[in-house]
Amino acid sequence: INNIFSYLNRHWIKREADDGKKEVFEVITLSLVICRQHLFSPLKTRLTNALLALIEKERNGEQIDTSLVKGVVGGYVSLGFDKDKPKDHTLEVYKQDFENHFLSATEVYYTAESSQFIAVNSVSDYMKKVVLRLEEESKRITDYIDPSTETELVSKCERVLIDKHRDTIWAEFKNLLEDDKIDDLGRMFFLLNRIDRGLEPLKEILEKHVQDKGLEAVQSVAKVAALNPKIYVETILKVYKKYNELVSTAFRSQAGFVASLDKACRRFINDNAVTKAAKSSSKSPELLAKYCDILLKKSPKNPEEQEIIRILNDIMLVFKYIEDRDVFQTFYSKLLAKRLIHSTSSQEFLEAHMISKLKEISGFEYTSKLVRMFNDMSTSKDLLDRFKSNMGIKDINGVDFSVLVLATGSWPLQPPSTNFSTPKELQQCEQAFSKFYSAEHSGRKLNWLPQFSKGELKTRYITSNRTPYTFQCSTYQMGVLLQFNDEESLTMEQIQIATQLTDSALKMTLLALAKTQVLLMSGAEQKTTKSEKEKEEEVDDKEILKTTLFTLNTKFKSKRMRVQINIPIRSAQQNESSNTHKLVEEDRKLQIQAAVVRIMKMRKTLKHGNLMSEVILQLQNRFKPKINIIKKCIDILIEKEYLERVEGQKDMYSYMA
Repeated sequence: INNIFSYLNRHWIKREADDGKKEVFEVITLSLVICRQHLFSPLKTRLTNALLALIEKERNGEQIDTSLVKGVVGGYVSLGFDKDKPKDHTLEVYKQDFENHFLSATEVYYTAESSQFIAVNSVSDYMKKVVLRLEEESKRITDYIDPSTETELVSKCERVLIDKHRDTIWAEFKNLLEDDKIDDLGRMFFLLNRIDRGLEPLKEILEKHVQDKGLEAVQSVAKVAALNPKIYVETILKVYKKYNELVSTAFRSQAGFVASLDKACRRFINDNAVTKAAKSSSKSPELLAKYCDILLKKSPKNPEEQEIIRILNDIMLVFKYIEDRDVFQTFYSKLLAKRLIHSTSSQEFLEAHMISKLKEISGFEYTSKLVRMFNDMSTSKDLLDRFKSNMGIKDINGVDFSVLVLATGSWPLQPPSTNFSTPKELQQCEQAFSKFYSAEHSGRKLNWLPQFSKGELKTRYITSNRTPYTFQCSTYQMGVLLQFNDEESLTMEQIQIATQLTDSALKMTLLALAKTQVLLMSGAEQKTTKSEKEKEEEVDDKEILKTTLFTLNTKFKSKRMRVQINIPIRSAQQNESSNTHKLVEEDRKLQIQAAVVRIMKMRKTLKHGNLMSEVILQLQNRFKPKINIIKKCIDILIEKEYLERVEGQKDMYSYMA
């Protein structure tokens, strides 16, 4: 019809409208005006109720003619226009006569349904129902509801179906965590993420749950894990991987949940049954470094290269939660030094991989000394080649001799804690190299470190074996055993005079030789009277005195021709670990003092509280400084006249240039 009257629309109606006459419309607009006034207005209440009834039927699972509903709803939209500006389309009719009633009916329907459903069903089933309802409402928008309603409809559904029942849903979260219901947890995240602050309580519950599970896991293996780094680290990783997968799948790696996982892991890794038994949070980094040593050291038990790389990458997941990273650095560098010195590192590629991972997390400075250690090994090899070329012979006085020259500043090697008289069989080698090095580098001083050295001795006194055994031993053990070239039996006092070793160092050396049955000991006092002890246990129970007599065991037997007699003594290992921790504590005091001086030099004057905060902030990537230690360091700096207290101002420090 509008097309038939197109001439009328273009001329007369246009002219009348331009002259300002109202109630003059184009034919199509006029038809809508008449329809709205005489047909729609009288019937709109019944029409809207009929539409809502059809929609409710669909919600109840009945089939309806969606195309019919879509056409009627489209009519509401079409009737929306302003008489004064008929060409300007509005949604006033749709909003007022349909949408408001539709949204109210939706709220009433879902309020009743949700309350009834959750009262007789589990929270898991309720969440499935809500997800289904939300999908249905989204489809309803696509099928026949105007898109402008979508935001308010979704908001209404979320408020009625989720927000009103959030306390009940929150209460179920811990149970789902306990039962590892990943799918249900994912649905809960999906639903609660749609409402304001819906996820906040879950983050706290997750943090507490992960922390408790981590503590329980470590507690269950505490006695074994304290002595077995592998079990300790694998236990931690098992907990971390389980909940990291949960966070990445069910919670879609949402920042808040990642932060909760990080906080929980940081707590139970740095404070658990193992660290409490050791009375130090530094036990975790120590065990982590020792597990790295196990993996990087040559061993027939080691897995394939790719598997080692995977495990090292896993170790770095634990490392990022370690607070006392300086402890890890100290233990790792000491163990790396031993691997390099004794040539027990499995592959240089794996060592480089580990250092690169540490550098990624902790920066260049953290690994700079480790890199220099490898450079020193290369330089030292070149120096040894020049020495042997200069000497023109392979061995000196029948001794195949090699030496490592290592820079003091790069290696965590302490001077020997005991005197040691180099055996006459080795003195010529030592003197020859010292002379060569002095000629190569005038002004430099060589400090010999026999406690890190090792060698091999061949046995010519064991008559029961045609082929002599080769003993792989420490230099101190060599010093002791070479004394028996002249005597078959010696007392501890005689050995001490010859070797100049201190009581503690000599006892440790003799104890190892006695435990391996290379030497037989007599004239010792028994600490216990238990019967039928194994030979090694008998040695442990004996107290070595000055008068204790040691004799070469001419009946020594071993299944191997090359015998490792430099066995670790547990007490020595414990002492070494304890000494390393003491070294870390002393180093921390120096670092704290350096941080205080740097801060005060820049600030000139600073309050006590602010100084404390800045020191902690500067050092937190290496370790967590204790407040009482910072205070002691400040007092030391005041005594050294780096700082002074400002008179008349409480807790104020001033820098002294």
